[in-house]
Amino acid sequence: METQVKKGLASRAKEKLAYVKEYWHEPAKGNYIPNKEIASLSGAGFGVHWTTILASTIGLSASNFLVGASIGLKPVDLQIMLTVANLIGIPLGIFRSWYYDNHNLKGGKFLPFIKMTALPIVLISTIFVWLPYENMEYITKAVVVWFMYMLLSIFLCFYSESYTYFQQIITPNAQERANVMSISQVIYSFAPTVTGLVIPLVAGLTWGLNNIWTYRIIYPVFTIIGLIISTIFFRKVKERLILPKKKPEPVRMMDAIREVAKNKYYWIIQAASWVVFLESGYGVLLGWSFVYGNGGQYQEMLGVANTVIGNAALWSMLLCPFAIKWMGKRNLMITANAINVVVLTAMYFTYQNIIVMCIIWYVNNFINTFWNIIQHNIQADMRDYHQWKTGVRVDGLFGPLGMIGTIIGFFTGMVYPAIYEKMGLLEDYNVLYDDSIRNGLFEVLLICSAVGAFLNLIPFCFYDLTENKHRAYVAVLKIRAMFENYAIGELTDEELVDTMEIIEEAKRFSTEEKRAIDKSLSKKERKRIKEENCTIERAGIIMQDLMKFTTPAGERRIQQAQADLLNGELFYYADAAEELARAKALPKSDSAEKEIRSDAIKNARIKMRSARLMQRYGAENIGLPDEAVKTELMNREAANFIESIKIKRELSAYLKAVSVYNDVVKPYTSARDVITQAENYTHYDMLEERYLQLVNKQ
Repeated sequence: METQVKKGLASRAKEKLAYVKEYWHEPAKGNYIPNKEIASLSGAGFGVHWTTILASTIGLSASNFLVGASIGLKPVDLQIMLTVANLIGIPLGIFRSWYYDNHNLKGGKFLPFIKMTALPIVLISTIFVWLPYENMEYITKAVVVWFMYMLLSIFLCFYSESYTYFQQIITPNAQERANVMSISQVIYSFAPTVTGLVIPLVAGLTWGLNNIWTYRIIYPVFTIIGLIISTIFFRKVKERLILPKKKPEPVRMMDAIREVAKNKYYWIIQAASWVVFLESGYGVLLGWSFVYGNGGQYQEMLGVANTVIGNAALWSMLLCPFAIKWMGKRNLMITANAINVVVLTAMYFTYQNIIVMCIIWYVNNFINTFWNIIQHNIQADMRDYHQWKTGVRVDGLFGPLGMIGTIIGFFTGMVYPAIYEKMGLLEDYNVLYDDSIRNGLFEVLLICSAVGAFLNLIPFCFYDLTENKHRAYVAVLKIRAMFENYAIGELTDEELVDTMEIIEEAKRFSTEEKRAIDKSLSKKERKRIKEENCTIERAGIIMQDLMKFTTPAGERRIQQAQADLLNGELFYYADAAEELARAKALPKSDSAEKEIRSDAIKNARIKMRSARLMQRYGAENIGLPDEAVKTELMNREAANFIESIKIKRELSAYLKAVSVYNDVVKPYTSARDVITQAENYTHYDMLEERYLQLVNKQ
């Protein structure tokens, strides 16, 4: 029996190795990323985390050993400094969000920022730890720390956000993205594993984790190593977005915000993030238990504990793709948060036993790592949904609305510093050697964290963007891109075949009905029926988009569009308010009537905005700026950051004029787009004939 098991494991290992070799340079059918690029992405991620793991720990919070215990700043003062930094960070974040979607840098949408900001992060973080804080007055230390933090955060935000966004567009295939991120996280998780082991050991052999000299040794070494690794591997990866081949139009911030605000999944994700601060309170327990518990005699063992506990993440990274496939992202998120509530409650009763606490912390780390992978996937799914819903691809410009969370954070961020000071922790962190103070603080933090974990799961009960729906939306995006690329003469045979296969499958299953899954059937048969039901669901979404102009609502949409075209571009819709009232009064007894009513309301609101702007600016002052200005600005290469800001200002002024004009003529252009898209869809028979010819040749 043992011999058979060994042979089975050896056989599976050979199969995996053969798979890696077979698809090393080209991806497997249905996938987008070859294994060679997955390896490069993993190496790049290792470099990113090695570079940022220390730089990102320079935080303005009492739990930060460097800024709190080593430099000696008070918890409430640190929170005030963080609030001021966040206030200044709002316009910086808005600019960053806009710039992601409108820059003209070579190399991709996010990769240029990763490559440009790594070196400044290394230099600033190294200078930060080498400043002579021991010779400064308290107020001087606070000002210097705040200034260096702000300077570092400018580059670090670009770096970390760009890497996060980049992971979300490496492939439009959600399951492949989960698989790739799982594999890459297994590799790059060694970065925090190594630092978590080595740094406490170095600290134990030198000056300790609460002494600035320890950080003056480790910061330059670790950040430079990470910079070298990330620079090498980022040359071998690329981004993938499903877009028509025509050059994307610039996106004006306010226009994007209005559309983003309508995305229900965005608000679900944001609502969860607003309460996550409460769940994070327990995070100081492990470090403070080793450094201050038992007189600090186990401080050097913190590295060993971090390494063992960090190993839990490895198993959840490996299991996450299977868990997503089995449970779905929504159910997995809810389950993980529910288990977290139980785990944090158990820690409340056992934290004084450091061994038991480490065991519970291991379980907690195992569960939390699922969320670390899922959050990137749901963000990517949400953006694909938005592109399907609105027809516009937005990534960075989801950021400005996220500033609401920053403002909320001004108030919620004071909760834990206030608790620290209420429990006796001021600028002298040595009070944590007192068991009564430390234990009392720990208990409060654990209660708050358990409540936070419970609140965090509630928003996801309303998240219904399933993996199968997302797959259908991506398929629709491919179909729309195919028609647009055909219209501009840019459709390749490969794209045609790939997309038409999706349509052909949808046509076959669109007339089928979903079947109930009988538990008495074999596992294989139940799986087959489940997959077939998913295909039927996707077929419905795909065919609904393909046939949208042949339904009663679609025909009504075309009729309305033809009428609006006759009005011309600069038409004043004086009766738009009355039209909206008539639209709201339309019947809504069935799905067709609801769709007609929804279209009518949307169209009337577009006309109301057009009328308001016409009144505000006057028809004589509204016109489309010369497109040559836009072309010159978009093609102008920024030699440096200052020049890119200048281009941004000029483009912003141009876009504002364009936005006003576009909103005024939107009833006309929306009608034109409907007519154009309807005409594009009439080319289906020609595309099908071309597809069949290609298939027959093969």
